[in-house]
Amino acid sequence: MRRVLSGFLLSGLMFLPARAGHELPYYPSFYPQEIRLEVVGPATAAQRLREHSLHAYLGGMPDFAGPVPAHVNAVTSLASYLVLTFDGEAARLWPRAQRCSAAPAVLTALSETTGAYVFHPYPVTPYHGDYLHHFDRLPAVQAETPYGSAVPPTPLHVRARGALATPLVQSKWPGGEGQWDVTVEEISLAELLAPHTSQLNGWHSPPWLKTGWFHAYLLLAPTVGDQTVREAVAVAYQRLVRGDYGRPEERLTMERELVALLRHGCERVVVGYTVRQEYVDIDYSAGIENLAYDAHTGLNSCIFLRTVKLKDLPWNGWLRLGVSTPATAAWNPMGGMTDTTGQLLWSAVGDVAFFPSPYSAGWTANRIAAYQSTLQSQERPVQAMDQP
Repeated sequence: MRRVLSGFLLSGLMFLPARAGHELPYYPSFYPQEIRLEVVGPATAAQRLREHSLHAYLGGMPDFAGPVPAHVNAVTSLASYLVLTFDGEAARLWPRAQRCSAAPAVLTALSETTGAYVFHPYPVTPYHGDYLHHFDRLPAVQAETPYGSAVPPTPLHVRARGALATPLVQSKWPGGEGQWDVTVEEISLAELLAPHTSQLNGWHSPPWLKTGWFHAYLLLAPTVGDQTVREAVAVAYQRLVRGDYGRPEERLTMERELVALLRHGCERVVVGYTVRQEYVDIDYSAGIENLAYDAHTGLNSCIFLRTVKLKDLPWNGWLRLGVSTPATAAWNPMGGMTDTTGQLLWSAVGDVAFFPSPYSAGWTANRIAAYQSTLQSQERPVQAMDQP
């Protein structure tokens, strides 16, 4: 009897529809099993990006010697500020009104130059998480630069400092090196923050390290000359760093007031900012995807190495990264690894619980996150720790 039933079942299965499947030849990978860091020059980096033997080039500009290949994309992050400072002997004696009326003339001339930098005469940029807190003040600031109508009260002598400022100044104010009223220079964001940054096992401080108001303070506070304004700046800064405020809107008001005080005397005026461009291979098969990066450090960040995916290997693979400069600091995770290459290395091998958020001044959990859910069979909420 059992044999008869089995025969009926087998014969019935023969008439069922059969569907054939094909295995996908494309697998999205997850964390790479090996991350290789190599110090390569700009020309070598361009060639290796072109031939798919390098996934990304960090910290430098590849020398493509022609158009950028279609499978190579650039990611941008904040690199530096362009500022003008009234630091000449005569300009130091100018009253505030004279400085603030002369500054728009320089800004107007510099705003006509495009490509080398982004004209943005305000210290808080779109690359700062608190940019929207100051957004409504930008039209008024931009209106202070009347194109073609600003006339300096006295003939201005402008000096250039640095590779970015030299061609900008020499084309409009030649011969200003011997005697000058204003200095136009580029100030690197990394150099601006370095003396005020501490790092311990992947933990960066102070907590407001990536805020626009803090960058404005570091950039403009050393040049404030008026004693009353300088004291008001010190009070506002101390209240912010000590948390001496009540509701969140009070903190925002204080941040805005601090930036306004720093800009009040026109001793130093922000012209704009530059961006860093780093290039990655996004080829469909040989490239990378799903990459996040930091608004200030670009690809040299924990978030990049924890999100980037290889396209052409199942589950694991080899991530090949090129860096423009060799490591110079000690390989000591407690107090070393302070150079750019060492920081990238620690981002790869370190296992910190939290790392800086890519676009704000907060922190992002490395692997552990807290979730709250309510079970239907119970009335009380259940706390669960999930480890992806």
